[in-house]
Amino acid sequence: MADGFFLKPGDFVEQDHTVTEAAVNSFAELSGDFSPNHMDEADMSGSVYGKRIAHGALLIAYMSACSTEIVERVPGVRDGATPVSLGYDRIRFVKPVYIGDNVHLRYEVRDVLEEQRRTVSEITITNQNDETVCVGQHILKWV
Repeated sequence: MADGFFLKPGDFVEQDHTVTEAAVNSFAELSGDFSPNHMDEADMSGSVYGKRIAHGALLIAYMSACSTEIVERVPGVRDGATPVSLGYDRIRFVKPVYIGDNVHLRYEVRDVLEEQRRTVSEITITNQNDETVCVGQHILKWV
């Protein structure tokens, strides 16, 4: 849509992350979320999940890494503009993510709202079995 805007529809980045026990434990320390869902293997072994699951907010942190990557690919992006996150919408945790899972993120610009100086991107996270585990949207504002 926009010849001169920072990003255009169809621009995308992809990232892969392994959800390690260290990442889950560190995220618990950082966030203060020590729910047994994330921290107690014995408790979770008796649940429908069968074992510990990763924090949903950890997946959102991975989404944030994608938005940083796509922004930093833009030549001269910081010459006169500062991209900031306006937030994540329509986040859905479709399937659990377990310690040891390999997740693949695809962050793709869907819309450029030039007058509002915003981009809206779709994010899909799949696991090593190519199952969708999380979806959402991200809004960037260029100030």
